[in-house]
Amino acid sequence: MKRIYPDFAYSEAPRANCWWDETCDAPERPSLQGDARADVVIIGGGFTGLNAALHLAQAGVQATVLEAERVGFGASGRNGGFCCLGGGMLEDAALDRKFGRDERLAWRQAEVAAIQQVEEFIAARAIDVDRHSQGETQLAHRPRDFDEMRDKLAYYAENYGVEARLTEASDLPSEGLNAGFHGAITVPIGFGMNPRKYVTALAKAAEEAGATIYHESAATMIERHSGGFEVTTSSGRIRAEKVIIATNGYSSEDLPDWLAARYMPTQSSVIVTRPLSKSELATQGWTSRQACYDSRHLLHYFRLMPDNRMLFGVRGGLLSTPGSEARALRRARADFEAMFPVWRHVETPHGWSGMVCIARNRMPFVGEVPGQSGIFAGLCYHGNGVAMASYSGALLAELVQGKTPRHPYPAPMRAPLAKFELGRFRRAVMPFAYAGFALSDR
Repeated sequence: MKRIYPDFAYSEAPRANCWWDETCDAPERPSLQGDARADVVIIGGGFTGLNAALHLAQAGVQATVLEAERVGFGASGRNGGFCCLGGGMLEDAALDRKFGRDERLAWRQAEVAAIQQVEEFIAARAIDVDRHSQGETQLAHRPRDFDEMRDKLAYYAENYGVEARLTEASDLPSEGLNAGFHGAITVPIGFGMNPRKYVTALAKAAEEAGATIYHESAATMIERHSGGFEVTTSSGRIRAEKVIIATNGYSSEDLPDWLAARYMPTQSSVIVTRPLSKSELATQGWTSRQACYDSRHLLHYFRLMPDNRMLFGVRGGLLSTPGSEARALRRARADFEAMFPVWRHVETPHGWSGMVCIARNRMPFVGEVPGQSGIFAGLCYHGNGVAMASYSGALLAELVQGKTPRHPYPAPMRAPLAKFELGRFRRAVMPFAYAGFALSDR
């Protein structure tokens, strides 16, 4: 495998202190040994791969998941747990220019359908995922950001058919959102959840439906053979008619070769406090359980969880070494204290990092790999993968079977990934981009 970060990024170290790992048990699974067969091989045991396996198995298709480490090892088991709108980064004007208004609206419908799919899975199986939050709230970092939020009311009405709600700065304390912001906008779609409980339930459901999941079975080679493909791991081989790549920010440049330079992994770091007392919450004036994020380009995302622990995440890490990991978590802690100064004494015993994945054309890709019949891929969710990765997995299950998707599958998701400049060295452009974002956030 050819990867663009050092081995440290793909090791246990960045996620060693992940809070989610302490919240529920997850079963061990064997690795692939020797020769095997399947109808579809899925590389990656996260939200995309497991949803694809579940839907394929429910349709009677023999699906096998090859996970390099264990279910939820990557972003699906260490993200912030925001099941919300998103997945792409193009604004309406850019979508309209490139794809037309109808396809833009279809993309927005897909964002909503993605959240609904996760909700339906959780509800149908009565899974306790520590759900909370009535939609999602964005907080204005600067006064002019709130002015822009006023103009977003029409945006949410047109794109999602919902009425967003504005909160003036003076009213934030009464809503339990006191952290020095200049107003907020709340969209009544989405919720917060425990991603480990969700991904663990997904894997169980897929296996109960008939799928097979192997741990510690990193795919090292995909070869085309008559009638299909052979995927090789360190201890086995499996033949299948079709292959799904579901590795997102943990992808390789050569599985398949088409992926080279078409995705950009970038770091996101999270800290979690000890449980806060009622007095500590009241003193800071933050009692809301809304899933929140701010209006910075290098945004913060945060939420008070049902057990009164505060989760606080930051974007912007560009390296992955022991030193850079420590610096990222120190920065997260410093930003946390700046936002919630009353909680400077509150311990944050849990902190970890993982990789989100962005695309050059700033939209996810879900479909058959161009020029490689029988290989499909779903990736690049731009830090909003809980819902969109799940939805993409279900779409891939239908596409692999040659079916017309029952849910929106708009042109922005079908457009092949463009290459980043500088190829394997594309990370070199990110410090300049992030420096610009940091300046604009002041």
